[in-house]
Amino acid sequence: MKIANHTVVEINYTLKDADGTVIDSSANGEPLKYLQGVGNIIPGLEREMLEKAPGDKFTAVISPEEGYGVQNPELIQTMPRSAFSGVEELEVGMAFHAQSTDGHPIEVEIIDIDGDEVTINGNHPLAGVELHFEIEVISVRDATAEEIDHGHVH
Repeated sequence: MKIANHTVVEINYTLKDADGTVIDSSANGEPLKYLQGVGNIIPGLEREMLEKAPGDKFTAVISPEEGYGVQNPELIQTMPRSAFSGVEELEVGMAFHAQSTDGHPIEVEIIDIDGDEVTINGNHPLAGVELHFEIEVISVRDATAEEIDHGHVH
């Protein structure tokens, strides 16, 4: 059976950046299972998965536009330290949950602290990164009606 929309796919993968640094891998854990065609994985990889079959091994290079997007400068903001009331110690790399201007929840990361000014970045950590995947397709099956209705694997 080949991968098509509304199939449940199980893969092993290794994700690297353009320099070959490993970002993520299923090597030391469970294979990834997802529902094809409903946006469970990034668009570029979902497109690359179509028509593959169990046993297929391949590489895919996904541009930022087809991955986690390009860096949006509007999501990088500097705010006063007082905006983080209740947090005693602020450090670069700390992450917080916030709301975007359109009301959606996002995670922001502190990227700089200069005196009483704190700079945060609301871009996805992989925004602007060219993604290099090594994929092995383990299994493919038809999704159940319930999985299709819910939009994810059960």
